[in-house]
Amino acid sequence: MAGPIQIQSVVDQVHAAIREQILSGELERGSHLPQETIAAELGVSRTPLREALRRLAGEGLVVLQAHHGATVADLDFGDMSDAWGARLVIEPPAAGLAAERRDEAQIDRMREAIAAQRASADSVSASLDANREFHLALVAASGNPHLHHFAELLWVARISSAIYAAQADERSVVLGWADEHEAIVAAIEAGKAEAAERLTREHVLRHPAPQRLAS
Repeated sequence: MAGPIQIQSVVDQVHAAIREQILSGELERGSHLPQETIAAELGVSRTPLREALRRLAGEGLVVLQAHHGATVADLDFGDMSDAWGARLVIEPPAAGLAAERRDEAQIDRMREAIAAQRASADSVSASLDANREFHLALVAASGNPHLHHFAELLWVARISSAIYAAQADERSVVLGWADEHEAIVAAIEAGKAEAAERLTREHVLRHPAPQRLAS
């Protein structure tokens, strides 16, 4: 007999669709979210849409205001050194946890992101996506959903675009990042937690943050 049928609720599907559009930058920060239009585009009623928006508001990705509806949160971290400090708190320890767990699926995900980064080194937008995917997979490999959520907030397209505008103007830079990513994955796959944490910290520190987000 087949296993139980997994049915994802409409709210879950709507939540995932809008969340991805926010994290990818398709829905820009501060932009209004017209519920009637979005419901029509997704082919759902406004009831699951409202619940999905409430969930996104709880995650800090959407702002709900009475009489003003919903908008994408204006995730402006100001001084990028603060964002870098947050990365140092999240990513190196996550790499150590990842090495202890050695989740094959997430390791494969990281390797696929590295391959995409090498293949797209001449395209800023494509290599940006691959770079973001690597770091989110790295934190996901820790097995801690809270760390992953915080990492996603740091890696929303608005912030990562600022990183690339300042740093990814040369193919050699992008390929250098891919080499460093390879070393991190190798340590994780080998179960070397201290090495994975150290390499990740060195990687973040080796490429300092731009002073501020572009306006």
